[in-house]
Amino acid sequence: MNRPLPPLAALARLVGTRDATLPLLVARLPELERIAWRRGLRPARTMERRASAAFARAAGVVLRADDALAHDPGSDVFVAALTAETRGRPSVAVDARSALARIGAALEAATGFAVLTGWTRVGPDDGLTAMEAIVERALARGAQERERYAFFSAIGHELRTPLSSIRGYLETLLDGGVDAPTRHRFLRIAHDESLRMSRLIEGMFEISLLDMRDSGMPGRSGIVAHAVAAAHDACRASAMAHNVTLVIEDAPDVHVGIDTDRLTLVLVNLIDNAVKHGRLGGRVVVGIGLGGDPFVSITVDDDGPGVTKRDRERIFAMGVQGSTAAGGSGVGLALVRLMLERAGGRVDLTDSPLGGARFTLALPLPIAR
Repeated sequence: MNRPLPPLAALARLVGTRDATLPLLVARLPELERIAWRRGLRPARTMERRASAAFARAAGVVLRADDALAHDPGSDVFVAALTAETRGRPSVAVDARSALARIGAALEAATGFAVLTGWTRVGPDDGLTAMEAIVERALARGAQERERYAFFSAIGHELRTPLSSIRGYLETLLDGGVDAPTRHRFLRIAHDESLRMSRLIEGMFEISLLDMRDSGMPGRSGIVAHAVAAAHDACRASAMAHNVTLVIEDAPDVHVGIDTDRLTLVLVNLIDNAVKHGRLGGRVVVGIGLGGDPFVSITVDDDGPGVTKRDRERIFAMGVQGSTAAGGSGVGLALVRLMLERAGGRVDLTDSPLGGARFTLALPLPIAR
């Protein structure tokens, strides 16, 4: 029979006796609460005991013998404090992350459910009553680190596609035997793909440097016609490769409250998304509307399978794709929403008259000086 782990209160008292701060590892199994609600306390407690045993086994393998473990009965949280004196300080952060990864994997393997992990530093000044806040702080840090890792992994995946295309066309040109019109077309496609790479990198910095505490971008404005023309040039090669007809309505020279480069990046993401996920040999239509509201409307329609209603909010999250998505990494739409909301606009997703998906942008008019 497995021995129960000490409670969090005992761990807090132990931490309070130390002079220096210590790394604290946290694993949470949210499914325990759902099991209790749906199936009752007994199945939840059985799963809790299984998780506790798996946590103790994994910690026994990846942590030191002097490290302290804790878990309150009836809780979905499992905690370890790296209290061993033999651990070198330069390796603490690496120890924490690698240990959490292995502990989380062990818990998922034992229970079959997703596990949330995170770590933080805790010291004697934190106090016993702050343990719940410390746990939340650790889990918030873990979520941030996972999101950052997913973002940069996704950006790397997105960059591989245009880079491979550029290399393929340039290698063909270097091999020779290409007539002048084909050579010019290949160079144009390689140039367009390099622009797409540049915009992806710009998007990476937009997300990583975006300060959501600033509610807007006062004084910035762009011209819809310029952004639409630039987006058309950037997406033309992709549309040709998918045999998709790209139809773009005449865009007015109206100013909006988001600069031209950012609006171009938003439109490129949406048009590329429509081309990739629309029907092969189909159509993508970009429309511009001027209404009585303080917004300019731009719609991007495709004739593909569309997006299910349950996915219409999810696909704007970082790294998430819809159930009908074919490739991609879920970065583009997250970037679209972040940039529009930063400018005071919005993006909506509905059914398209063409049968696929319709993305509607509401672009604010410039703020009067």
